[in-house]
Amino acid sequence: MERAVRGALASVLVLVVGGALLACTPVGPSSPTPTVVTAAPTLAKDATSPPTPAPVGPTVVATGLQAPWSVVFAGNVALVSERGTARVLELAADGTTREVGTVEGVVATGEGGLLGLAVDAQDRLYAYSTGADGNRIERFTLTGGPGSYGLGSVETIVDGLPSAGVHNGGRIAFGPDGMLYAGVGDAGERSSAQDLDRLGGKILRLTPDGDVPADNPFPGSPVYSYGHRNVQGLAWAADGTMIASEFGQDTWDELNVIVPGGNYGWPQVEGAAGVEGFVDPVQQWNPDEASPSGIAVADGTVLVANLRGQVLRAVPVADLGASSVHLAGELGRLRAVAVAPDGRLWVVTNNTDGRGTPREGDDRIVSLHLPLG
Repeated sequence: MERAVRGALASVLVLVVGGALLACTPVGPSSPTPTVVTAAPTLAKDATSPPTPAPVGPTVVATGLQAPWSVVFAGNVALVSERGTARVLELAADGTTREVGTVEGVVATGEGGLLGLAVDAQDRLYAYSTGADGNRIERFTLTGGPGSYGLGSVETIVDGLPSAGVHNGGRIAFGPDGMLYAGVGDAGERSSAQDLDRLGGKILRLTPDGDVPADNPFPGSPVYSYGHRNVQGLAWAADGTMIASEFGQDTWDELNVIVPGGNYGWPQVEGAAGVEGFVDPVQQWNPDEASPSGIAVADGTVLVANLRGQVLRAVPVADLGASSVHLAGELGRLRAVAVAPDGRLWVVTNNTDGRGTPREGDDRIVSLHLPLG
């Protein structure tokens, strides 16, 4: 399907199913300081007291954001998407923001708007957003440089992805194979998740130009896995294992290991069902305690941002059935996580999205030292 992913993707071929940015503003005296594993200090021979330890955070990177959805890095420069304003922002080292540009034609209703961002090896910016005719992925050149980035020429590499007021998916990321992966929600049409002739409820795998890779599991199709409800987290472990977070309906949210051509069961099953032909999640949570959105992998750990649960969950790659909880209730709704160039973890809040309770300074990005305690 040479570039057949373009032009609404509605006519998919019938398929055969088979510096680093650091800030020093503390979150506040009411925010507990996470325990961080550190080595004991080594004293000089003439020292009479140990050196002052470095601050362990969390520390504020930026404040005053409007429903931020994604943060990515072009070199050492952080770029942030705002869902409702359709703005792409550049963050300076002092936490101030400047507008890189506005993605044109964005329809920001319900859960739609400007969603995920990704940056390729050539520092071109990819944006997943909701337009008048559905969700689309556009690629922008970045003009200028750090401190003066702008949105240059734009090319739509995928359009016509299903959209609705809910379940738009929206996360995009480049895998270790250099391919672009996209989580596409079922847009409220449950049956589409099991229909390989439709792109709702899928994870797509594309070349950076929007073409279908020759080694995709379904020949001529961008579909990489299916049977999803609303995937919003994509990441890879050091060994190349692909991991995705997914919003459930009323029973179970999921953390899944993604395999090429895998069927993850929605809407026939939700959570682990043990049904032949469906891939069970490696971990599941009650939606009230989770609602997992963006994820990242660092130090052998999957870090999961939770919206309704208002926690940062840490899942060891070596034991994907285990987890620990951090920042419980400290920052409100958490939308995304990313590993910054300096090795710290950035956590993006989402309290101004219409479903949270904004606090002074919201929405914000904070950073944490890794590993978490």
